[in-house]
Amino acid sequence: MRLRHRDGQIVHLAYGTNVHPAEDLRGIVEQLDTYATPMRERLGTGVLGLGLWLSSGVAAELAADVAGRRRLRRELDARGLEVVTLNGFPYREFHAPIVKRAVYSPDWADPRRLRYTLDLAGILVDLLPDDAARGSISTLPLGWRNPWDAPQVARVGRTLDALAEGLAAVAARSGRTIRVAFEPEPGCVIENTLQAAVHLDRVDRRFLGVCVDLAHLACAWEDPVTAVQRLARAGLPVVKVQVSAALEVPDPAGARDVLARYAEPRFLHQTRTQGCRESYDDLDEALRAGADGPWRVHYHVPLHAEPEPPLRATTGVLRAGLGALVGGPIAACDHLEVETYTWSVLPPGRRPEGPLALAHGMAAELAFARDTLQDLGLKSLERTP
Repeated sequence: MRLRHRDGQIVHLAYGTNVHPAEDLRGIVEQLDTYATPMRERLGTGVLGLGLWLSSGVAAELAADVAGRRRLRRELDARGLEVVTLNGFPYREFHAPIVKRAVYSPDWADPRRLRYTLDLAGILVDLLPDDAARGSISTLPLGWRNPWDAPQVARVGRTLDALAEGLAAVAARSGRTIRVAFEPEPGCVIENTLQAAVHLDRVDRRFLGVCVDLAHLACAWEDPVTAVQRLARAGLPVVKVQVSAALEVPDPAGARDVLARYAEPRFLHQTRTQGCRESYDDLDEALRAGADGPWRVHYHVPLHAEPEPPLRATTGVLRAGLGALVGGPIAACDHLEVETYTWSVLPPGRRPEGPLALAHGMAAELAFARDTLQDLGLKSLERTP
């Protein structure tokens, strides 16, 4: 989906396909028919944007296969789908029974992360629509915070230099610019925008910047306007925005039974008390500690549907964040992705029953995001496939 900002920029809105488990090319193409096409039809849009997730195995395969990339582009075009952004955060097995901290491996001190990301960049230049200004890839915020020592810091510095050089080579070869966006997340080396400004102060800003995940921003208890201003002062471009909402609970003691339904074994649900006075690496740890509220929990919840009371969603932060990023006279970012990857682990009764129900739920999220952007003055652009 495309919208036009008042400054003339085209703002791309996509849904993140890391909600789906396929890790081979055949499965990815099947996802297009199972989910993306029904979503596009339900939304009544000529072209639907995807924030495509490709596992490391698929990325290596496609990076070495020009014909394969062209086939994938044809499959997208035939269904009225377009890709300007890739989700390069999960490396592989994102829907394994237990993921937790494995999602941060390999980190940016490991050469495998560089190789994977440059593979994605090479793929994206062949998937980009001909009229797209540029492409983007979101990635992890360097790594999990512990252990993180001086040798790792030195390796990361060299690796980020090599990443920028690799992206410059892609641009010289293809004539297309691909930028990589580091996504602050609770518990990581870069947890908030202040740490982003510190740890990314020496990067090549032509190709490297920040991905603002609005659920993560809420869990860090950051004020959206202040956070966006901080990045601007640091000269760090906002390359991509994850349009997402986290769980919030004013009084955890009175909501233990409901909260416990969200404590599940697959994903990590970092929990922070107000102002991050108390920090817990997972929801079950926070429940055992019993700290006073309010809490915010890193659990991406559907944008259009409030969780069961007394829980609520951080959609206020989402709206304020989008207002700070694209509500002014100039859009600070033109790549937006709805990234609710947790549909399959929602509590029983909140999960969709079957693929079509999931497609309809994700379409409702995209409609919510589109309507929120229109409320900020952006205009929807209809394109025929």
